[in-house]
Amino acid sequence: MVDNYESLVPAMTNDPKDRHVLAAAVRSRAELIVTSNQKDFPATALKPYDVAVQSPDDFLLDQLDLDPSTVVRIAKEVVVDMRNPKITWNGYLEGLARAGLPLCATELEKRTVGVG
Repeated sequence: MVDNYESLVPAMTNDPKDRHVLAAAVRSRAELIVTSNQKDFPATALKPYDVAVQSPDDFLLDQLDLDPSTVVRIAKEVVVDMRNPKITWNGYLEGLARAGLPLCATELEKRTVGVG
């Protein structure tokens, strides 16, 4: 949780409805905002603070590149832990794609072909 960011909000130049998000990122010295709403965070508003914006799909692809075994392991744990309703690996991947993570789903599928 980020505190004491409110005084920064007026200086933010991104979409007014999302200025609190950028202000919190600046206050916490975050390097990245992960959002599906990238249009409200133009580069001109982010550059003065050295903050970047990335889609969830691209963020997860980066995580897969950085530590593929951990990401695959955690994804498989999610599938095992899903009980109501119980899902299959393919069902999980389809759900990721429907949720706006099609590149992540495709990459997870590629990295787990033939893997139990």
